[in-house]
Amino acid sequence: MRDFITRRLVVLAAAAAALTGVASAQEATVHEVKMLNVNPDNPRQRMVFVPRILKVAPGDTIKFTSTDPGHNTASSKGMIPEGAEAWRSQANKDFELTLTKPGVYGYNCTPHQAAGMVGLIVVEGEGMLDNLEAAKATKHVGLATRSWTEIWAEAEKEGLFTAVN
Repeated sequence: MRDFITRRLVVLAAAAAALTGVASAQEATVHEVKMLNVNPDNPRQRMVFVPRILKVAPGDTIKFTSTDPGHNTASSKGMIPEGAEAWRSQANKDFELTLTKPGVYGYNCTPHQAAGMVGLIVVEGEGMLDNLEAAKATKHVGLATRSWTEIWAEAEKEGLFTAVN
């Protein structure tokens, strides 16, 4: 009887471990951001990240896809949470980034930042808005200024800064 109970506990423990593994694998999501010369949904928008705004969970991966040549992704100075690691990818290369620290992350395409090729990632969690005002106060060049005005308004409209999911 004791062996039966022990075997049953082992089977139950293995099943619980398997379910836990499945659940944790499903929790992390990969989000694709295309680096494009022209937005397929709005041909008047050139030099863009699509989508240009993301809200993700800590531990999610963002895959920047080099769809059109000549683009990269780089964190924008003054627009990432304190203690978060800055990044800069190579041009013409796909790039994966996993963000674990809640906060607001501004990024750009280095060669096309002045053309307005910028984007925003909001990582959910406690403290996600701690660097929002500093990010909004960051100065930009060229068309990036207009792009950021649009991004902040769109993010507000979508409620990205009002609730943690």
